[in-house]
Amino acid sequence: MNRQRTVRSVVAIGVALSLAGILLAQSSPGKQLVVNGRTTSAMVVQIDGRSYVDIDTLAQVTNGSVTIGANQVVLTIPIMNSNPSPNPNSNTDATAAQNAPRLSRGFASAAIDAVADMKEWTGAVGTMVTYGLAANAEWAQTYHDRVQTSLAQAAVAAATNSDRDALRLLNNQFSNLANWASGVVADRQAMNGGRTMDPNALQNDPALAKITTCGRFLNSMLVSGSFADNSSCN
Repeated sequence: MNRQRTVRSVVAIGVALSLAGILLAQSSPGKQLVVNGRTTSAMVVQIDGRSYVDIDTLAQVTNGSVTIGANQVVLTIPIMNSNPSPNPNSNTDATAAQNAPRLSRGFASAAIDAVADMKEWTGAVGTMVTYGLAANAEWAQTYHDRVQTSLAQAAVAAATNSDRDALRLLNNQFSNLANWASGVVADRQAMNGGRTMDPNALQNDPALAKITTCGRFLNSMLVSGSFADNSSCN
């Protein structure tokens, strides 16, 4: 009996240390990423001599896009033509660009921050489920209020119809995320193991899949500087 208790204690300590190591690696300070001489907001984290950067952030700073498939992750970065050939329809192209539903720079910047806060909130809830951490109503409210503040700042910066259309998508994402997170936290507090302890719960969650798809779309749309719509954000 004593031997079994000892083994259980060792296993519990091992799990705790492993989780602590993961969280420490995630929170360790990184280095700022510089792309083609331009300093970005992306941070590079070094673990065991290797450098890692969030692929969504990399796509954002390079004006690229990320597509998640069943067996692959596709990162597409646009190639700039340094010697473009003369375009006989350049005047037409310029007029079309001026009439495009452009986003104001101030709004786009504030909106990108809001999307980043929503992504952090989503990741925090996912970590709670993955590692079976205790749910705390105060902790959940902190993320909710942070995103709400970011959205309020984006709303103040909205200056054009395109900004307001994009703000509508951001608010939809916030509403969907808040409902999903609230449900997961409630299930966790009620010890609903089928949703909050099943290792496949996140992979099989359609609400989370929609939120993730919308988040990627919003990032891509905001970085492009032009408004576009997407069914995942409605």
